Amino acid sequence: MSAISGKRARRQEFGRRIARWKAGAGAQLSEMRAKEKSGRSDPGDLGPPNGFSMLPWLLMGMGSFSNVIQGKTGNPWIGGLGLLAFNSLYINVVFRAFHKQAREARVTKHSLLALTAVTFALAIGYGGSWLMFFPLLGLATGAVLRGRQLAPAGIALSIAAAVVGGLRDGWDAAGIAYGTFISVMVTGAILALSETVKELRSTREELARSAVEKERLRFSRDLHDLLGHTLSVIVVKAEATRRLAPRDLDAALGQVTDIESVGRQALTEIREAVTGYREGSLATELDRARDLLEAAGIDAVVRQSGPPLAPQTAALLGWVVRECATNVVRHSRATRCEIEVAGTAERTRLLITDDGRGVGSTAPGSGLKGLAERLAAAGGSLESGPAPHGGFRVTATLPVTELSTVPEERTP
Repeated sequence: MSAISGKRARRQEFGRRIARWKAGAGAQLSEMRAKEKSGRSDPGDLGPPNGFSMLPWLLMGMGSFSNVIQGKTGNPWIGGLGLLAFNSLYINVVFRAFHKQAREARVTKHSLLALTAVTFALAIGYGGSWLMFFPLLGLATGAVLRGRQLAPAGIALSIAAAVVGGLRDGWDAAGIAYGTFISVMVTGAILALSETVKELRSTREELARSAVEKERLRFSRDLHDLLGHTLSVIVVKAEATRRLAPRDLDAALGQVTDIESVGRQALTEIREAVTGYREGSLATELDRARDLLEAAGIDAVVRQSGPPLAPQTAALLGWVVRECATNVVRHSRATRCEIEVAGTAERTRLLITDDGRGVGSTAPGSGLKGLAERLAAAGGSLESGPAPHGGFRVTATLPVTELSTVPEERTP
């Protein structure tokens, strides 16, 4: 029985391992499919190949290596040392070529010059299959050089390869010059294009992250402004209901009706904020501010003059009215608040002044900073601080511009 139980336990453990392996494989497959669908991947997985992709081209020098091994080369020790020096310098150069900082370092340029010197020494000294080191030198040159340096270097190296090849092997070495030029230009073009693709994809991902951050900021800002004002209205109305209920039931029921209306309107506005298509109305916000201030026992004076405002301008000023009215009720302990909207042919100014103490209006997180950013994006400004004759004052200004030039506060 113990043996059977042991086998059953081992089978169960094996089954659990298989299940974990399947789960892990499924998660990896899902992640890969998600990356394919979204078109995003790690920036490190993109861009040009690494130095290992340049190593197989060293097989072009196998003919010279064979000649050294078979003793067909004069002074084989010198030839062997030349092969070792060429391969070492080539590997060093091509691996440094795929990192921008290392590629632009002096050490890389000096290594390339040393590789050029070794190539010419071997080609002039031996000729024949040793001329194949010119295309390899072209690969290393194309991997290191960029921009305007590439074409002159490719032409100069090709002419030098043609001269050395012609002196050593005559017209039979004409293909060496062509192969050298092609290796320089094609390598440089492909690697430059690959790096450009990498930069473009990294930029695209950075723009996507920036868009996400911008949308988060917009939503958090809208939610703060919406809920802060709405909850303040509900609290004020609830306090009025509590005061009125013992002596005037009808008036208390009117306040309850207002609370219900405010709550329904808040739900609608939050849904609009979530989708990013909320448009405020200055006239509506002025009416709400007057109602909120009067319900809190604060005398409200609202004045508006000037030409009609563009919808986006009115929406921005509506946000300011909403935030400032909420701050007056929650922080100022004021008895009077004046809201004045004055427009000219060039600018529109919103001035909100109360006779309270202004405590809390400038505290971090009050919403005034977010409003200042919104107005600055539209070419306007927002200033807040103590009023000259006591109390607190907020001044918002916006230029009168065309409808299409005012930044919208919605994100598709």
